[in-house]
Amino acid sequence: MTNTIAICLGILIIGFFALDHFVLEWNTPQFLMQQLIRLTEYIAFWR
Repeated sequence: MTNTIAICLGILIIGFFALDHFVLEWNTPQFLMQQLIRLTEYIAFWR
């Protein structure tokens, strides 16, 4: 991955979260953190 692609992806991700916060109000960060917690609990179970 080149620096240009990484910067573009970072800008797109930050832009999506900003759009979600100010316009859409889908609570995407909260949903993603809940899924991350579920994933870590699932992985800890198989450990």
